[in-house]
Amino acid sequence: MLEFYGIRYLYEPRSFPIEIGDDGEPIKLFTPDFYLVDEDVFIEITTMNQRLVTKKNRKVRRLRELYPDVACKVFYQRDYLHLLMKYGLEDVGDWEAPSRVPGPPQIVNLGEE
Repeated sequence: MLEFYGIRYLYEPRSFPIEIGDDGEPIKLFTPDFYLVDEDVFIEITTMNQRLVTKKNRKVRRLRELYPDVACKVFYQRDYLHLLMKYGLEDVGDWEAPSRVPGPPQIVNLGEE
């Protein structure tokens, strides 16, 4: 959908240390799914496994505590399904969570050739 609307984004471009050990090395990292370049906001999508929503919400809260200047929004399964239905992209009656989108970080801008 981001590509369809020409929204420039990066896929998993950065990992944020959210827990640091006594030795100063990161113990836990959080890597949001997308970075919207022009909006300067990270997006985390939780459509994979709804049992992990609490864990992801905790990570986003920790990210906001440690990096208050970093904007991160969470899209839940219901938000994702709503977009699919709204734009007629998929019949969500028998919907199952997709696998993660593969690929290295890249900026996508379909407006330029």
